[in-house]
Amino acid sequence: MSCPYLTWLYVPGDRPDVVAKALRSRADVILVDLEDAVAPDRKAYALDATAELLTGRPPLPVHVRVNALDGPLAEREVRRLAPLPGLGALRLPKVHDRETLTKVANWADAAAPPLYALLESALGVEHAYDIASHPAVHGVALGEADLRADLGVADARGLAWVRGRAVVAARAAHLPPPPQSVYPDVRDAEGLARSCAEGRALGFFGRTAIHPRQLPVIEEAFRPTSAEVAAAQEIVQAASTDAGALALPDGRFVDAAVVAGAERVLSLAERARSRSGV
Repeated sequence: MSCPYLTWLYVPGDRPDVVAKALRSRADVILVDLEDAVAPDRKAYALDATAELLTGRPPLPVHVRVNALDGPLAEREVRRLAPLPGLGALRLPKVHDRETLTKVANWADAAAPPLYALLESALGVEHAYDIASHPAVHGVALGEADLRADLGVADARGLAWVRGRAVVAARAAHLPPPPQSVYPDVRDAEGLARSCAEGRALGFFGRTAIHPRQLPVIEEAFRPTSAEVAAAQEIVQAASTDAGALALPDGRFVDAAVVAGAERVLSLAERARSRSGV
């Protein structure tokens, strides 16, 4: 079993030099941003530069965040980028309902790239499962800065229920666990590590980053401990000899969901070993 993407690195679409540098990073996915990171008078250039990049085959998966879906730019961006061979997926901001996803899929027409939906409003959170279960959607995530503004909450405590809702909706729709939203202080590695630990405990997997220096912190935060790897190995070994539900020697009950989780832990541990050269 392969593990989902772990690290996602945002880069501005109007900075081809920064994009090229990001493509040499350790990120799993490069998120080229045409929305918030690009000034209004640079939008057309950002689209042209991104289209040029995606006419080839970048060395890492490239997803593109388009502009507001109810604005004047998104349809043109989707229609232009969707057929290009280098596009891995489209990241859609401020998705409020299922109908919006169908509209975007129709813009893409036969190209039909995978869609990743950002839940950034109270309405989007209310419709989380309907959005996550749309056939074109391959993942969901929270846009926490916009959510805080929409909900009027001062800090992370006000997002506790929302975060749980996103995790549950993704699981119910058979999607990978959502990655955490960005941690805005690129100098605060300790704070990022603590925040990742909290997100991991809630059921998130991985995180979007806004600077390459954040990537190793995220990697380390989601790396399985030696105890977790040993426990996962025991579960997978037991499942290889007994079909169906079973009990481990210490009395713990194991079913298919537990085995799948153990396989994911081992896949992530193998990923970490391969990246460290061990």
